[in-house]
Amino acid sequence: MCRLTAYLGTEIPLENIIIRPAHSLLVQSHDAEESKIAVNGDGFGIAWYGHDERPGLYRDVLPAWADANLTNLCRMVKSGLFLAHVRASTTGETMRTNCHPFTYGKWSFMHNGQVGDFHLLRRNLENILPDPLYNARNGTTDSELLFHLLMHFMTSNGPKKAAELTIEALHKAAEDTKTDPFLRLTCVFSDGVQLYGFRYATDAFAPTLYFANNLDNGGASLSSEPLDGNEHDWHMIDANCYVEVKGREKHIEPLSI
Repeated sequence: MCRLTAYLGTEIPLENIIIRPAHSLLVQSHDAEESKIAVNGDGFGIAWYGHDERPGLYRDVLPAWADANLTNLCRMVKSGLFLAHVRASTTGETMRTNCHPFTYGKWSFMHNGQVGDFHLLRRNLENILPDPLYNARNGTTDSELLFHLLMHFMTSNGPKKAAELTIEALHKAAEDTKTDPFLRLTCVFSDGVQLYGFRYATDAFAPTLYFANNLDNGGASLSSEPLDGNEHDWHMIDANCYVEVKGREKHIEPLSI
């Protein structure tokens, strides 16, 4: 399982979330506490928003702890909205195009979990995509295809409905290929204004997602694990739920699946 974190608030150096906290994403890359494996060393990435509506993107295949460029970038770059991810691969080779986050236009996206029997479902799912989204795919992961399905359904729907339709498409592909659906999906994404996320699983093990709103002058975060020792300040998002973060406030609704 991967680890992820996202921040929304006043403009701060990226290191204040990704590097400096006692249980930062950098620490989680080699010492995760709420994952099947402690090490997430199959690459990392950051998407951040600034003056352009399209996010900046930096990804590499090195383990996060092994790239000095990451610590320098996080020290120098400031943003009021960013997503960061460390990868433990389940589908797709260890290469830069398979590292999260993924971006499309103003949107950024990252995923923790897996789509079971993805090799059987992939063709059916790809057939849903219109040409622009199909041609925008650069990697081979279930996560990137999941993102492009979300973007497709976003065309005529809001983020929550698009998430529900994406999950329904995964179930339909499993049904059409006579495969038992096995889904573990915790996703966080952004349009450059708000944070959105959801947790969903076909078993009892949806990957974790926490919310806190007292970081760095009142900034908010969605993270796989609490970033510091103040665990009472972090609130678990329930499984099979969707969450929106605007400013310091979160809005949670159950997914209608």
